[in-house]
Amino acid sequence: MTTRHVLFSALGIVGALTAICTPVHANDYREKGKSTEIAGSAISVIPPRDWNRLEIKPGKFAETWTLDGEQLNDVTFYGGVESGKTLVRERDKKRDPLPKFLDGMLLVEIPELLQGTYRAYKKISGFEVTNSAPGKFLGRDGVHFSYQYLDEDDLPRKGEARAVLVDKKLYMVTFDAPRLHYFDQTVDDYRALAEAAKLSN
Repeated sequence: MTTRHVLFSALGIVGALTAICTPVHANDYREKGKSTEIAGSAISVIPPRDWNRLEIKPGKFAETWTLDGEQLNDVTFYGGVESGKTLVRERDKKRDPLPKFLDGMLLVEIPELLQGTYRAYKKISGFEVTNSAPGKFLGRDGVHFSYQYLDEDDLPRKGEARAVLVDKKLYMVTFDAPRLHYFDQTVDDYRALAEAAKLSN
């Protein structure tokens, strides 16, 4: 093999690795220490570290942030979901209808709402809520819960969420990452971000 062929082969490998490691969606930089509004809602946050916000929003009331790509660490904010609305955008209302948030729901029902949404939207059958307890979010009394599931590629993933109900609207933040390595590596960054989120009066 000539030197030129070796060079082109090496460049091809580097290009392939770059394509694999680059997130599918473009990102919108969110700088440490600078306040930013979440999903056009009353939530704002001053990130304790730099993050990337995905430009493609999963729904009207939602936006996703990540550190290393949405498949490796995914923080999704749900800002003021109104009664009768879904957490994310419907893909097929007839075949795979998504559960809707209703203003009569209790905090203890929110984990089930997320579970139903994941099962229909992400085609997940093994979603399990592993813990649920009262906890603060946005300075209000809410619920903290954790969960686990296998994604479409049978990769075990873990998640945490915090939610509150304010003025008949749902405010929530979730964190998802592969169970091995990435969850433990970045869960503290998610928790710090959730603690930094505020709700304007």
